[in-house]
Amino acid sequence: MSTIGTFTIRPLDPLKDAELLHRWVTHPKAAFWMMQDARLQDVEREYMRIAAHEHHHAYLGLHDGEPAFLMEKYDPRYVELVGLYEPEPGDVGMHFLVAPTDRPVHGFTRAVITAVMAELFADPATRRVVVEPDVGNKAVHALNAAVGFVPEREIDKPEKRALLSFCTREQFEAARGVSV
Repeated sequence: MSTIGTFTIRPLDPLKDAELLHRWVTHPKAAFWMMQDARLQDVEREYMRIAAHEHHHAYLGLHDGEPAFLMEKYDPRYVELVGLYEPEPGDVGMHFLVAPTDRPVHGFTRAVITAVMAELFADPATRRVVVEPDVGNKAVHALNAAVGFVPEREIDKPEKRALLSFCTREQFEAARGVSV
């Protein structure tokens, strides 16, 4: 993908990847992930729970073969957004977290969210991606807008006030400059 490198995505191994994830989710830059005080066992337990869940999946994103981001996809009819909006057929929920680095690459996070969205839309059943970031996470709101997300409204989740936003396949392709 572009000059940034190649992105691949593989299923997360909750036990083998736990130490890596623990470093990522407890880093100060991951404050909106809400796992700042998590112990290694907490991270293992959370990702074992996700691995066992029929409607929630976690993936490790690789950049040129090296771990670089975490991606989660979920069915909002059963996870995260139950009762908070009216899901449509083909809705897929998404979370992503870019690994902290001492050597940031300009455009990297945008390249990651683009790769995540391309992966989600690679499934023809995905009609729309749904996100619910913290209303205070202005950086992710800008990234979401850059790949085609349109905010709908603020919602109250048990752990945060969130900005419910949607991106259709057509909106994503238009944001990427791909003809529909």
